[in-house]
Amino acid sequence: MDFDNMSKNGNGYVHTTTTQKRDAASDDVEMDDFTATVADKWQGTLADKRDMVMLGRSQVLRRNFSFISILGFSAVLICTWELIFANLLFALTDGGTGGLFWGFTVTVIASIFIYLSVSEMASMSPTAGGQYHWVSEFSPAFCQKYLSYLSGWLLAMGWQGAVVGLSFVAGTIIQGLITLQDATYEPQQWHGTLLIIAVVLFCILFNTSLAKKLPLIEGFILLLHVIGLFAIVIPLWVLAPRNPPSVALMQFNNGGNWPTMGVAYMVGLLTALSSMMGFDCSVHMSEEIKDASNTLPRAMMWGVGLNAVLGYVVVITLCFTITDPQALLDSPTGSPFIQLFYNVTKSYTGTNIMTAIIIINLVSAVISEIATASRQIWSFARDDGFPFSDFLKQVSPGWNIPLNAVVVSFVFGVAIALINLGSSVALNAIVSLTMSSLLSSYMLSIGCIFLKRLRGEALPPAGFSLGRWGLTINIIALGFLCAFFVFCFFPIATPVDATTMNWNIAMFGGITLFATVWYVVGGHKKYRPPVDIQNRKI
Repeated sequence: MDFDNMSKNGNGYVHTTTTQKRDAASDDVEMDDFTATVADKWQGTLADKRDMVMLGRSQVLRRNFSFISILGFSAVLICTWELIFANLLFALTDGGTGGLFWGFTVTVIASIFIYLSVSEMASMSPTAGGQYHWVSEFSPAFCQKYLSYLSGWLLAMGWQGAVVGLSFVAGTIIQGLITLQDATYEPQQWHGTLLIIAVVLFCILFNTSLAKKLPLIEGFILLLHVIGLFAIVIPLWVLAPRNPPSVALMQFNNGGNWPTMGVAYMVGLLTALSSMMGFDCSVHMSEEIKDASNTLPRAMMWGVGLNAVLGYVVVITLCFTITDPQALLDSPTGSPFIQLFYNVTKSYTGTNIMTAIIIINLVSAVISEIATASRQIWSFARDDGFPFSDFLKQVSPGWNIPLNAVVVSFVFGVAIALINLGSSVALNAIVSLTMSSLLSSYMLSIGCIFLKRLRGEALPPAGFSLGRWGLTINIIALGFLCAFFVFCFFPIATPVDATTMNWNIAMFGGITLFATVWYVVGGHKKYRPPVDIQNRKI
């Protein structure tokens, strides 16, 4: 994709407001420098090899993801429509059905601008490091090393939290389903802990023993992601009573007791945002994608479009079929959508099947999240960003996956799950780090390339170029991100106490402080920022 047809200058690069459409020979690199530890068929295209030389990396992972499989990977991991159901409690509390519809609309618009910006950077530098690499490459020289280091830490911790967070959501839904059918059941925290560990352990199997089949599995799950939606919404449209449009789309709720409906809407908007956030997951798999510089940005934007359409189907369905929101909020299941399914179908079997589809898709998303989290750890470790980087960056011969990083993701997930035994508040605090980490990484990376454009500095060639629209798109993306970032620290309701507080701010500040102290103490000596390794000349 090229937003502008621009001419190439004498050095093979263009300046700021324009970026050139990329070809396989666009970077000034020597192919004799290409090294690989995988068979020829897994090394990708000539463009992939040139990218690896330009990035200063060796090809140690298999490039076995195609357009469809990486599209399935990202669409399933984001699980937009499934999360809208799962987080319905928060949407109905702050915003109501009107807030859900308009909040999702704002989120979709914001996502388009954010991921257009991300896609362009992914086309310029298709690396598993993603945002922390781009911050290193595009930020001013005096701060690039520290900002890149901080981005790497936040991304790694954020994606680790996402693994546990989604496993926790799946476990909570299972407990809600049991509660619906057995009024005597009392959910215990240790039940949730065991369910989290079971989900993570199950998903580790797909990231180790079945790693070679992961692209095929992702393609199959993509079908379930699409078909499963209609197996749920069709019964709702056929059997449920309907709201008039004025109620469905314009009725707002301030169940969080915020000073104004506008604040309630912004807090509730985070529910929609969480369902469209994280498409950079495919970026962290870029060294396993064939023709990554072209395939990756296309798959990312198709994923945004696909999930936006599926999300709208669910949002509109819920807005028109939820006629008594308070009754759903008061459900003993703790999951309003489970109560909605039962109220509509009047059948435990029907409710079980519809809910099982959502649980299966959420568990499938955890498979992709573990892959993403482990690649982020591995990538940052090969730049010596972590303690014990020598262990974390190893790629097992024959496996051609960062097995040590996968195992660490499992251990980290189990450790966080065990925290739930002592305090669910502490668990939620850790899990909440995901959104603030992703938002901050987008702000830093997009902010850096925006600054280069503003200063009139050269940009690398890109197969997916924003051209003359790049500056405008970056500005709009940053505007949305700044607003989202502020409200991601708000609690769900007021007044606030220790159990209802959103501890995201404490976790974000804690990780930032820890990474900064570690950087000052010794991290700055060991960490090798990507810009010092790559062979690109601008």
